[in-house]
Amino acid sequence: MTPETVLELGQSALKTTLMIAAPMLGAGMIVGLVISIFQAATHINEMTMTFVPKIVAVFVAMIVAMPWIMSRMTNFTVQIFERIATM
Repeated sequence: MTPETVLELGQSALKTTLMIAAPMLGAGMIVGLVISIFQAATHINEMTMTFVPKIVAVFVAMIVAMPWIMSRMTNFTVQIFERIATM
């Protein structure tokens, strides 16, 4: 196994991880931004107000994106197993 192969596998793993996490991170970020704007407009400074909506948004995004996530993870795993067979 060459260093280039190891770097390529590492890059592929990181890209897959970021792609899988993107829907949940995006949903949490958007909900957090909306709640922050609402808090700034109404001068409500309750810190616990942001947690529940973010958790719900991340959970809903995970449920909605689950088929796509599973497809990406399955493709990555198949690619890894195919590379193991060739080494």
